[in-house]
Amino acid sequence: EAGCCGISDDGRPVTSSAVMRRAMEYAKAFGIPILSHCEDVPLASKGVMNEGFVATELGLRGIPNAAEDVMVARDIALAELTGARVHLCHISTAGAVRMIREAKQRGVRVTAETCPHYFMLTDDAVRGYATMAKMNPPLRNKDDVEAVRSGLKEGTLDAIATDHAPHGMDEKAVEFDVAPFGIVGLETALGLSLLLVRDGVLTMQQLIERMSMVPGRIIGRGGTLSVGADADITIIDRYAEWTVDPSQFQSKARNTPFGGWKLKGKAVRTILGGVL
Repeated sequence: EAGCCGISDDGRPVTSSAVMRRAMEYAKAFGIPILSHCEDVPLASKGVMNEGFVATELGLRGIPNAAEDVMVARDIALAELTGARVHLCHISTAGAVRMIREAKQRGVRVTAETCPHYFMLTDDAVRGYATMAKMNPPLRNKDDVEAVRSGLKEGTLDAIATDHAPHGMDEKAVEFDVAPFGIVGLETALGLSLLLVRDGVLTMQQLIERMSMVPGRIIGRGGTLSVGADADITIIDRYAEWTVDPSQFQSKARNTPFGGWKLKGKAVRTILGGVL
């Protein structure tokens, strides 16, 4: 009644399958989705980046793809069992994309999102112990990036989210192991996602759907300009060329791995509830 449009475990993954089953059953009764952060915490085992060649080279503890894949498989199975709607957040692995595709083909009520860093960067960005490229799930390898792009193109991945996670520079300016996970995503999300249009992965209409219309449908509000809808509007200059300069962010945080990137297309005005 207060307007809750979903329930999420983001940041604190639900380890117990029994608890997640009950959560899905209750959420189904209220007609709202579960938004799941798919991470098997014991399997991630205090890793700080993607498990692979780069992690070995840098001497950092790795997080295997399986840490995400195992929980994606579990949540899909529970959604199939309960008939509840589950939305899988910030998908980063090829295995997860494959399982979501197969689940949709079976009619499971699952939706999923990814984020610009997962279709634009690989774990090579961590070289030099770059804490600005430390996030959870971590940046994966080239095959995963291609799978995520394919998932967006075919509609397996329904939405593009920012996974906006601001941190102070003093928090990030420490040893890689102890730096917090996360990057700011709001101010670069559109410019980076427009690269998918440039590369032929999505059309402009599909990009708009992935960033507004479909997310609105998933949570049951927003994403439409229909009569009576909230006047939440982004006005875009598709041809504006700009360089990502963290010092110019509206956010108080500056933690981005995209500093210095030259992008084309940006949001020039935002209207929230009819207010510029």
